[in-house]
Amino acid sequence: MMRTAKITRQTAETEISVEINLDGTGSYDNQTGVGFFDHMLDQLSRHALIDMTVRAKGDLHVDDHHTVEDVGIALGQALTQAMGDKKGIVRYGSCLLPMDDALVRAALDLSARPFLVWNLDLPSQKIGTFDTELVREFFQALSTHGGITLHVDCLHGVNSHHITEAAFKAVARALRDALETDPRKADAVPSTKGAL
Repeated sequence: MMRTAKITRQTAETEISVEINLDGTGSYDNQTGVGFFDHMLDQLSRHALIDMTVRAKGDLHVDDHHTVEDVGIALGQALTQAMGDKKGIVRYGSCLLPMDDALVRAALDLSARPFLVWNLDLPSQKIGTFDTELVREFFQALSTHGGITLHVDCLHGVNSHHITEAAFKAVARALRDALETDPRKADAVPSTKGAL
């Protein structure tokens, strides 16, 4: 079964399309009009080994908020759709990821019970022109609409770019592990309930 999805989302503020393949090689083509965010989406794709194409047109004349949040919503919906009944997945993933001065820990459960625990303080309000408060907004939308219990903790870091990139990479690596097929239980949903 192909674990792929395509989601389109249109509001008065944004037009978003997301295509993913959970069994890809990490190829990406992300164009949101927000340069730093594109760079982070590229990291997410590459390190999760999820093929990802994102197109977004948003009200960037206002700010980047709606575009970043709505991409998170659409990407979360695409993950949910592509996982299907979640039969055979490992379900859990975690990563402790260093990037220069930054050390970020991500742990997640593809539980269908969305919850975000966010302990990642960024020293600056901007990375270039990008508002750093939008990093949390993206992961809140992703976890809510992807049904992900997600914990992200910054253990060390002084550079906002490094901390943010480490967070995206750590979540990506945790996702990669959680989405893998468990060779010992490829025919079962990983829950005593029998469903996720």
